[in-house]
Amino acid sequence: MDKKKIAVLIPCYNESVTIEKVVKDYKKALPDADIYVYDNNSKDGTDKIADKAGAIVRYEYRQGKGNVVRSMFREIDADCYLMIDGDDTYPAESAKEMCDLVLSGKADMVIGDRLSSTYFKENKRPFHNLGNVMVRFFINTLFTAKVKDIMTGYRAFSKDFVKGFPVLSKGFEIETEMTIHALDKNYKLVEIPIEYRDRPEGSVSKLNTFKDGFKVLMMIKTLFKEYKPRIFFNILSIIAFVIGIVLNIPPFMEYFKTGLVSKFPSLIVGGFFIVVGLLLMITGVILEVIAKKHKQLYELYLNTLR
Repeated sequence: MDKKKIAVLIPCYNESVTIEKVVKDYKKALPDADIYVYDNNSKDGTDKIADKAGAIVRYEYRQGKGNVVRSMFREIDADCYLMIDGDDTYPAESAKEMCDLVLSGKADMVIGDRLSSTYFKENKRPFHNLGNVMVRFFINTLFTAKVKDIMTGYRAFSKDFVKGFPVLSKGFEIETEMTIHALDKNYKLVEIPIEYRDRPEGSVSKLNTFKDGFKVLMMIKTLFKEYKPRIFFNILSIIAFVIGIVLNIPPFMEYFKTGLVSKFPSLIVGGFFIVVGLLLMITGVILEVIAKKHKQLYELYLNTLR
């Protein structure tokens, strides 16, 4: 029986304080795995430290975690992929369990769930905590799911998922995009609680709470429109209908009382919004058919991968 190949993927940007420990911890936890460190224009010698610690060092010169993940997924061939951050916040002790779930066929994506364990206690940035809760609420509501941790960087993937995942994100939106893609394409998701720990002293987070948080919310909006077009455009359609009806109430009330209409601007604008509402509803129906066809083609594509 062929031995299954595991690849540990570590995207890095200025993680010289922690990368040596991270590489050594995962070499110990998964001694047969290949440890890949993708350096993303670090200025602090992260690549040299990782190489000395025994990692396979590669480079991605387009800045952003999404760009790094795109290169990792394209270039590396394995049966199981374990993605972690280079900041020593995720426990290596969970690595084997996560990989075993993928290799046994029980999961296409294993999510290391921080929010159900120590995240809110360890993380000292309250807006990060709020952002995680907000994103979780939006995703689970819009996609009718129960995922506990949307934005964790600790995940294991099957080869099917990695080679069939079209990476669109350039930055920290990548985890949100992964989760939505897995939910939409009906991949097998498993979550396991992990013991999250905050960054050690001297290690600085590269995530900008407000700038990157806004990008994540825009990514959710975009993917919601693309994956659930009928619901998205129906919401806009209802809003347009309500505005149109509200604007048309005074002219119609006047007409029924006097037989005349003096508020033509309200009547015209209200009629315009009602027409827009109808067009949005029709747009949603058409795009829903296209989205369904894309899902069918995606399933056929996965069959060719296998």
